Amino acid sequence: MANTAAEYEGVIKVCRELFVKKTRDYGTAWRILRPESITDQIFIKAQRIRTLEEKKVSKVGDDIIGEYIGIINYCVLAILQLELPSDAPMEMPVDDVSSLFDDKVHEAMELMFAKNHDYGEAWRDMRISSFTDLILMKILRVKQIEDNKGQTLASEGVKANYQDMLNYAVFALIKSPGFLAIS
Repeated sequence: MANTAAEYEGVIKVCRELFVKKTRDYGTAWRILRPESITDQIFIKAQRIRTLEEKKVSKVGDDIIGEYIGIINYCVLAILQLELPSDAPMEMPVDDVSSLFDDKVHEAMELMFAKNHDYGEAWRDMRISSFTDLILMKILRVKQIEDNKGQTLASEGVKANYQDMLNYAVFALIKSPGFLAIS
């Protein structure tokens, strides 16, 4: 029997380590990005994954696993940008950002466990390529909501879509052969 909590935490540990290292290297330069720009960054990563899944060849050398890690970390950045107050400083201490990362991942994980309960871990029987497609669909939804200035009639908001994308990327990594060997 798979241990979803341990696998999820293993994926997040790898993502968090990279997130913290990049924060130490670059500071919080990402604070300059508008939410739409972060959405486009996630789109680029998901589209590259889909292209690599279809063509089976990478000419750049970056692998699909790295792109899913990027999606997770960009989803956290997007949620942070949505929720940080307008007067939050551009440059933030690494420890503060790390704590915020943990908070946002915890919220996404709680959402995953609630949905996992209701869906009975159906994701375990899905193909990794389906997670890529679901992420791309969620990105298109977020872009539409952004283009509509956040107005929705019957759908969940932008944050919930980012949380779903984060969770789909975690699932893809859990199911990726060789990922748990590197974590």
